[in-house]
Amino acid sequence: MIENNCVVSIEYEVKETGSNEILDSNKGEKPLEFIMGAGHIIKGLEEAVAHMEEGEEKEVIVAPANAYGEYFSEYVQEVPRDQFSGIDLQQGMTLFGQGENGETVQVIVKDFNDDNVIIDYNHPLAGKELHFIVKVLGVREATENELNCGLHSGGHHHEGGCCGGCGCH
Repeated sequence: MIENNCVVSIEYEVKETGSNEILDSNKGEKPLEFIMGAGHIIKGLEEAVAHMEEGEEKEVIVAPANAYGEYFSEYVQEVPRDQFSGIDLQQGMTLFGQGENGETVQVIVKDFNDDNVIIDYNHPLAGKELHFIVKVLGVREATENELNCGLHSGGHHHEGGCCGGCGCH
């Protein structure tokens, strides 16, 4: 069992269950590193990886509730086209905006006409059961800096440590 606060490196490929289309993969590329228990990856994959050992590869099926959540039709809204002035709208495009509390929100343009735009606030993978092939490439204890700041590019930190210049606070 991989304990919380360990840095885990994985190689993965993910498809929607029942599809041959690869949604995402890092095979043959830089491993994905995350701190176990920190919520850096979807819950269902993290729970599966926690029960693996270094060097082990397995297939993991993750239900929507443990991935990107269920799909909610009420998250699809029609808004006036004039809110998108200056944007060359295209069906399926992803846009980022600001929510009511100042947070960044992602929407997908479902459809549009001269007057209105139909946008979807659901995550693109909401409601989908995901099929991962995952291999644990490495496991090590996280440093104090990593626990305080999180992982940076490849786990390397800037001079001065977490509070002295890495920009994480």
